[in-house]
Amino acid sequence: MKPLLLILFISFSVFTSAQKKTPTDLTNKINIAADKIESKCVAWRRDIHQHPELGNNEYRTAKLIADHLRSLGIEVKEKVGKTGVVGILKGAKPGPCIGLRADMDALPVVERTNLPFASKVTSTYNGKEVGVMHACGHDTHVAILMSVAEILAGMKNELKGTIKFIFQPAEEGPPEGEEGGAPLMIKEGVLEDPKVDVMFGLHIGAETEAGKITYRSGGTMAASDWFTIKVRGKQTHGSQPWGGIDPVAVSAQIINGLQTIVSRQVDLTKNPAVVSVSTINGGVRSNIIPEEVALTGTIRTLDTGMQRVIHDKIRLTASKIAEASGASAETIIDNKTLVTYNDPGLTKQMLPSLVKAAGELNVVEIPPITGAEDFSFFAEKVPSLFFFIGGKQIGADPSKVFPHHTPDFWIDESGMKTGIKAFCHLVFDYMNSPVPNQSSRNKKPF
Repeated sequence: MKPLLLILFISFSVFTSAQKKTPTDLTNKINIAADKIESKCVAWRRDIHQHPELGNNEYRTAKLIADHLRSLGIEVKEKVGKTGVVGILKGAKPGPCIGLRADMDALPVVERTNLPFASKVTSTYNGKEVGVMHACGHDTHVAILMSVAEILAGMKNELKGTIKFIFQPAEEGPPEGEEGGAPLMIKEGVLEDPKVDVMFGLHIGAETEAGKITYRSGGTMAASDWFTIKVRGKQTHGSQPWGGIDPVAVSAQIINGLQTIVSRQVDLTKNPAVVSVSTINGGVRSNIIPEEVALTGTIRTLDTGMQRVIHDKIRLTASKIAEASGASAETIIDNKTLVTYNDPGLTKQMLPSLVKAAGELNVVEIPPITGAEDFSFFAEKVPSLFFFIGGKQIGADPSKVFPHHTPDFWIDESGMKTGIKAFCHLVFDYMNSPVPNQSSRNKKPF
């Protein structure tokens, strides 16, 4: 009997030891795979950067992605949301369906960097000839997800469930008069067949050091609303302003009035908010006071109650200031994106996965961000986690970093490997410990 007990004890000990080693072994395997594919990831990123495409026109990028996914044996769906690509990888064992998202579009910006792979591309944006540049890092997002697809396809037998690789067009918004982005992909069924249980997304940041990850639970990025205020007066000769009603002067008063909404009329201890006027258009000649001036701008909020209050106050402020001068003001507000909301339970559950990718000291919780993301539409439908990876050169002076959406925007490519590892760990960790009935956890407190 004693020999049998000894054998059982040894067998149990070996089994337990093997179990204990599994997470470390998996981490090592992911690290090795990320190291191995890094040069490919950089090459893909540089190719995409040199050939940027605006929203709903990402044809070359989509073909590059689709060809790569097919070469890995991944099922591919093209033209989802106009130019979007979806890859479906089924693991060897049953389990949840996890969505991983990368945005593909570039911006109407003329590149001013001296990179050997800098963009020289020009195109037409809303009727205007523009330069085209990946000035927000979407080229790195695509390269990262292409790399993750290759790694996970090579580990297919270890996957418990299904991965949906969602390459999304037009995150920055579709051309005027067109649908696009996450809303159109959702409308066309990207979260169905198979039904996505959770979504993960990332964004590289020029202000955060490469190798670091930042995140936030709950409301993370702001809702983005765009507004147009049409101020109508009465046209007159510039030498006789009393003969008309000057919409230019009224517009200036409205702009000043709008600034008091955030600074004086809402409680900023609850959540930050922004109201910015970005364009003023009116008139054709120096000696003619025009009949109409149009103001456009953006509103950023992290709370839907505050969002409604600010919308009402913008309309009221514009109309009453105009009325006081005998003019009129029509306000149109277009809801562009929602609050990007990280499910608190999912965020807590997956935090160890981010730590595995970057190390405990390199994973930092951050305050809310007033930038916006249309990943928010995915997060509205399924529990999601959206996080940020660093793309600033280690040791670089933060004051000399060029921000996103500018001609000199630059990313340290060494930061991409952190994103590759993070996505891989999130997939394996969630598949090994999925949470049933996730949708019940996705209740937003605002």
